[in-house]
Amino acid sequence: MVMANKTIVNWEAKEYVEYKKNAGWYVGLAVVTLLLCGLAIWLKQISFLILIIVAVVALLTYTLRKPRVLHYSLSDKGLSEGNNLHTFDQFKSFGVLEESTHYSIVLIPKQRLAPRMIVAFPETEGEQIVDVFGGHLPMEPVKLDALDKLVRWLRI
Repeated sequence: MVMANKTIVNWEAKEYVEYKKNAGWYVGLAVVTLLLCGLAIWLKQISFLILIIVAVVALLTYTLRKPRVLHYSLSDKGLSEGNNLHTFDQFKSFGVLEESTHYSIVLIPKQRLAPRMIVAFPETEGEQIVDVFGGHLPMEPVKLDALDKLVRWLRI
């Protein structure tokens, strides 16, 4: 017998928080890049020099790209991100992360080395979203890990 996949709530959110970067951010990146390139040349480490250049190009490509707006829907089966369904049984718990005006659900996977899934949601839908997750998963306190804090501090 197939059970219907009843949608409970829908929302749209950017795939990541877009931080504004002023000219100082780009000047700082250029200074750090030149210092590291100078160090690589002084140490005669060509592979390190190439790594720095590739990393900076990748970072610039990523930071200049506008975040996509993703469509999410929460049903009795799990969370759909576009056409991808993440069932509740893939996660051991969830938590809510609040940063100034941004709210996110943090899903903790059952797989040992799998990354946490962080999904932004609008404040207006927050109570309903938390209630649905709370009906399927235990809630636990969550906070940003060191890498998340670094990414936010660097405004990437």
